[in-house]
Amino acid sequence: MKRIALVLTALFLSACSSVSTPPDPEPSPTAEILWDDYGVPHIYAARAEDVFYGYGWAQMRSHGDLLLELYGEARAKGAEYWGESYEDTAVWLIRNDVPDRAETWYAAQDPDFRRLLDAFADGINAYAAAHPDKIDDRVEVVLPVTGVDVIAHAHRLMNFIYVASPSRTIGASAPPVPAGSNTWAIAPSKSESGHTLLLANPHLPWASGFFTYYEAHLIGPDFEMYGATQIGLPVIRFAFNQRMGIANTVNRMLGATSYHLTLVDGGYLFDGEVRPFEEETVRYQVRQEDGSLLEKTLTKRATVHGPVFERADGEVIALRVAGLDRPGMLQQYFDMLRAESFEDFQTVMARLQVPTFNIVYADRDGHIQYTSNGVLPKRAQGDLAFWSGLVPGDNSDYLWSEIHPLEDLPIVADPPSGFVQNANDPPWLATYPPTYKAEDFPSYVAPTGPFSLRAQNSVQMLLDEDKLSFEELVDLKLSARVTALDRVLPDLIDATADESDPDIRAAMDLLQAWDGEVDQDADAALLFEEFMLEFTAPQIGFPFARQDAYCVPWSIDAPLSTPYGIADKTRAVENLRSAIAATRDKYGQLDRPFGDVSRFQIDDTDLPGLGSFGNLGAFNVITWSDSDGDHIRTPRHGETWVSMVEFSDPIKAYGIMTYGNSRQPGTLHYDDQVEMLAEGRFRELWLLRNQIESNLRDREVVRVDDADPPAP
Repeated sequence: MKRIALVLTALFLSACSSVSTPPDPEPSPTAEILWDDYGVPHIYAARAEDVFYGYGWAQMRSHGDLLLELYGEARAKGAEYWGESYEDTAVWLIRNDVPDRAETWYAAQDPDFRRLLDAFADGINAYAAAHPDKIDDRVEVVLPVTGVDVIAHAHRLMNFIYVASPSRTIGASAPPVPAGSNTWAIAPSKSESGHTLLLANPHLPWASGFFTYYEAHLIGPDFEMYGATQIGLPVIRFAFNQRMGIANTVNRMLGATSYHLTLVDGGYLFDGEVRPFEEETVRYQVRQEDGSLLEKTLTKRATVHGPVFERADGEVIALRVAGLDRPGMLQQYFDMLRAESFEDFQTVMARLQVPTFNIVYADRDGHIQYTSNGVLPKRAQGDLAFWSGLVPGDNSDYLWSEIHPLEDLPIVADPPSGFVQNANDPPWLATYPPTYKAEDFPSYVAPTGPFSLRAQNSVQMLLDEDKLSFEELVDLKLSARVTALDRVLPDLIDATADESDPDIRAAMDLLQAWDGEVDQDADAALLFEEFMLEFTAPQIGFPFARQDAYCVPWSIDAPLSTPYGIADKTRAVENLRSAIAATRDKYGQLDRPFGDVSRFQIDDTDLPGLGSFGNLGAFNVITWSDSDGDHIRTPRHGETWVSMVEFSDPIKAYGIMTYGNSRQPGTLHYDDQVEMLAEGRFRELWLLRNQIESNLRDREVVRVDDADPPAP
């Protein structure tokens, strides 16, 4: 029997009787949701399943349309529901067996945790049943959802977007989605207060989709979790409580391999023999513009390596993805946040069910840890570059099957430096001085370098502080100083010393007067961006990443001060001329203040922006779009969720959800934090009941009753 909810709009329930009644055999099946002034749900319940029920309800209230669309896609039904624009995604998921594997994974869940997944799904369905007018007709076709849908969405997100996206593995035409993060954990020895500090700061696209974050606070019988996670996930990935917290950053661990197949006589060559493909014919449907359904046939082929794909360049490859036998990712995140000690946390981490992501830990007892976490195949030979390309699929020498245990991976626990950090850089500078070297690990674990300027800035800011206060942590988080300026300006001054061109002289006056901080009034920031675009051209992957124009390239022997200098000063002067022209063309004038054209625009909110590209060294990251015809540009990627925690008594926590905590039509919380973002402010995160009650916007009591399930 599924559960639906009756919502009580107030808590004015009382009972008066002189006759004593025996206590209930178990807690009443209700979840109380306190919605604060920023649309954050604080969900209280006496049973874990009722917390999850309330959490499903809350996600639907805040992001219902998006959530249902994501679940529909994860079923590989997007094309059937909404048309051919979803067909590529559906085919990708079908070929990788995501819907079928979700069924298997759901059945493999621990029974107690499976009940939590079911409760989360029931809360979603209950909200939709209670508020049909709040859900777009377009996505109602996905209802009702089940625990299998929850698993399918998580499986798609983790294994077939983060680990093995189409662009990364089969060379699909879609560019990789920029994904990044900053995280710090500061031990009491380096903290001015003597309390541990934790920064969580993911950078992901602002456009609505599977990367959209949601802030929530879950309080159950034996757990508390505050933080943010992607829409549709029933667990909080960036989370803390009164005792500990975790943060995640994207790493470059290779959990997937693309194998080049040698085709022979309708099969493929493997160890000197021609093997037949395993074949299966499946059917799927695509909705047409007139609403009719067109049935299509898909022949799935598989090898010993995995499913077969035909790339646009004509290559036929097979894809092997690690971790497809590990269904416990969601429960591991849940249990990490329930760990009662550092030792308990280590035990949970050793399950190795989370397929990728660096995980940083901090707790009240003073422990900090960085783990280059992931499901990493054991490979007999070859380095990272070899395994990042097309690997020969014609012999068993390259066919991996075993996985490295956790203890084989780079881990830094309680280092003498008093800090661990990561800014999506390789694991070798997780602290400084390093506690291990790249050569201590197989060459396919991670690249040696280079380290981005953002990563270097992250380490250097921590080294520059003897003792770090919570207030200083907040200030450093907001640093948008582009350290690239320090690396090229001295040589650029020398290169232009004899130039009489008034444009060159005006440009150099601007650059020399600028401190490198990208704030709203910075009148040289736009010009410097354009110069660095020219200087590092042609671009490889992401802007400003190319290094061969520097005189001294990055070196592991000087990881915090390289690259620097200009290799070709004549070319650099021409780069500056081009940058001057481009700045005027894009922004109307050479010294246009940064915030005039870089705007935080959401709905009716339009405010001057701040923050810059991580590859220029900014720690406060905003990846800006190209300027439009009105010389305006807006955020494409960057600051999303930020939380900063001091594990004091009481706990101190500040943060922001940059684009607001709801995108459902009619919400009050889509742009209500943009002003803080523009002003470089954070809000207090309310964990205590009295704080929440003092900042309360709405209260719901969701009662969970047995009832017949709604019709699909």
